[in-house]
Amino acid sequence: MKFLEVLNRYQKKDKRYLFFLHNRFLEEHELNELHPEYGRTEYKEILAAFEKSGLNVISELRNANVNAREYAGYIVNQIDSLMQTGVEPQHITVVGTSKGGYIAQYVSTLANNPDLNFVFIASFRDEDLQNIPEINFCGNILTIYEKTDPFGVSAIQRKESSTCTIRHFKEIELKTGLGHGFLFKPLSEWVKPTIHWANAQYSL
Repeated sequence: MKFLEVLNRYQKKDKRYLFFLHNRFLEEHELNELHPEYGRTEYKEILAAFEKSGLNVISELRNANVNAREYAGYIVNQIDSLMQTGVEPQHITVVGTSKGGYIAQYVSTLANNPDLNFVFIASFRDEDLQNIPEINFCGNILTIYEKTDPFGVSAIQRKESSTCTIRHFKEIELKTGLGHGFLFKPLSEWVKPTIHWANAQYSL
């Protein structure tokens, strides 16, 4: 659901909220269009998996070629609005896959709140340190990547170069053999730890 729909329906301070930011493919293609290598992005199924766990999910399909930093500012404004209703930052999690993961990293940077939760999925390469130096991790950070994915490397260097307090940091390397396609489906290998993280189960 979109932000206002979730806000109007729930508005409960003790609820946990999850912002889901999808991959680039859905920016440029229809919801049911097939990726030539990975098939359909199972966007609705992914949202349903999070909702089934009891999380209040906020997500929407982005327009094509949005600027990651600008869109992150839009999400930060929504987070600020949510906290103004009394929701604690530790009850808010921002999850992003691929380009959505880069947007989530900008959200982490701009929000600059060590109590927010973040899950960055398939969204880090070593060259990012030089190419996107402005990103500064802040919050409780979980990164998930696939060993056979070009975007599948540890982001520990980014964590170590960030200046914000990071109370909880964990990385999970998957071995599904699906390359970047693992994030197109609601695989339990990444969905379950994301749900645990959103529920402050940082030990996983």
